[in-house]
Amino acid sequence: MSLKIIVCVKQVPDMEKIRFFYENDILVEESFNNVLNSDDASALEESLRIKDIQKDTHITIVTMGPSQSKDAVLECMALGADDGVIITDEALADSDTLVTAEVLSAAIRKIGDYNLIFTGRQTIDGGTAQVGPQLAELLNLPQLTNIVSLNVEEDGKSLIAKRALENYCETVFLQMPCLLTVSNEFNRPRGMSLKGIRDAGKKVVKVWTAGDLDLKINSIGYGCSPTRVKRIFMPSHKKRGRLICTENEKEAVHELLKELEGSRVDYEK
Repeated sequence: MSLKIIVCVKQVPDMEKIRFFYENDILVEESFNNVLNSDDASALEESLRIKDIQKDTHITIVTMGPSQSKDAVLECMALGADDGVIITDEALADSDTLVTAEVLSAAIRKIGDYNLIFTGRQTIDGGTAQVGPQLAELLNLPQLTNIVSLNVEEDGKSLIAKRALENYCETVFLQMPCLLTVSNEFNRPRGMSLKGIRDAGKKVVKVWTAGDLDLKINSIGYGCSPTRVKRIFMPSHKKRGRLICTENEKEAVHELLKELEGSRVDYEK
C-alpha cells in the first residue's frame, strides 16, 4: 500500500554564524546564513527511512516563510523528498505559532490525501514546540510528540512508536492518519548525493500565497497573532563573585564563613 507523507520544515538562522548586537537599545539579530532546522531534518530522515523500506512512499515538503525558504525545500528534495510547497506572502510576516499552524493546516488540506505528517519537535529560533501539536489539533489528528523510535505496521494503516517522556519512554500503537514530532536526537540525517542534487533541480517547487489557500488577510499575520514578543534582550549578570585564595583549606573555609555571615544563605557552623 502506498504511503503519502507530509513533512513540515522551516528554514532558520545558522546559529554558528549568527551574531547579536544592540542598536538604539534594541537587540538586533544578524544572520549570515540560513539552514534547515535540525529537528525538521530528523523528521525528514525518518520519512526517508520509511521510503527506503516501502518504495512507493511519496514525500511532500511544506514550509512557510520568505521566498528564500525555497532553498530548504530544494535541500529536502535533494535528500529524497518527491515534491514541495512553499507558502510565502508578506501578509504572513511575524505570525506566531498558532497562525503558522493555521496556515500549514490550510496548505495540508489543499494537498489532500495523506497518511502521516512529520514535524520537528521545535525550531532552533523559537523553541516553543507548539506548532506540531497545534497543527494536529487543527487537523483533528491523533499525535505523538518527541518520538524516539518508529515502526510502520505491515497493513500500512497503523504504526508503533516510542516517545520520550521526562523519566521514561512510552510505547504507543497509533492508527493513521496521524502526526508525529521528532527531535534531532532521534536519528542522524543523511547527506545529499550528487544525483540527488541533480534530480532536485528538475523538480518544481509550488509557491502558494494566502489567497491560494483562501485565507483572509485580516485573519493572518502579526495583527491576528494572539501572542506578541514585547522585548528581546540579553540577560545581564549583576552578581559579583570573589575568589578566595588561601594557604590551606581551613583558612579558605574560615574566609567563606566570614562571607556568609549576615547573608541570606543558611549554613551550619
